[in-house]
Amino acid sequence: MRIRLLTLTAVLGAALLAAGPLPARASGTPEPLSGPEAPVGADDLLAKVSSCAQVSNGRYRTDADAPATVPVCGKNGAVFWTADMDIDCDGRRTDRCNESTDPWFLPDTAFHQSDGLPLRSDTLPYVVVPGASGIWDYAAAGIRGGSVAAVVHGDQVLYAVVGDTGPRHIIGEASYAAAEHLGIDPDPAAGGTASGVTYILFPNSRVSPIEDHEAAVALGEKLAREFIRDN
Repeated sequence: MRIRLLTLTAVLGAALLAAGPLPARASGTPEPLSGPEAPVGADDLLAKVSSCAQVSNGRYRTDADAPATVPVCGKNGAVFWTADMDIDCDGRRTDRCNESTDPWFLPDTAFHQSDGLPLRSDTLPYVVVPGASGIWDYAAAGIRGGSVAAVVHGDQVLYAVVGDTGPRHIIGEASYAAAEHLGIDPDPAAGGTASGVTYILFPNSRVSPIEDHEAAVALGEKLAREFIRDN
């Protein structure tokens, strides 16, 4: 039995020698098999939106009493802006989003999920776009309900959908769930953050059904890679 095993080992060894050496690094160790692509990083995206080619006809306020300082910018495959994040808790009433928790609560969203009901802010990450005005018209720019957005805060990247519209002269708002995913206080009355959030929206994209967050993540990663490649 041992003789047969030794013979088999010798045959296999000879076959390997005949096939030639394995590809090796400079250190002499074989190259590892390549794995899946790493997720797109916040730094990768921010590097591509560090300058602004303004596409809006004016600038937005981040709050009603703030100066208008935020332009909507454009590059190949995306529109974007950097602003604050106010918390949108509108839509379906839940324990976390209702008239008691949110002084500005509205029981509806501009876009609805596949069963016709308003979106649920505390479970679905979505961003809010300003209502159409002379400053900028999101629909004319190829943005609609279900369009995909990459939201960057610190070193975090969140893929979300466009889920609601807000005041026509104010920008910088996202759902309770979006804030929570990014580590921002999601309290609709006292939460949010005053600055440092970049919203990158991909025109002519759409997730259907709009409430499918996994689909938004998959499509968002693909579009983010294309945006980085093409700019």
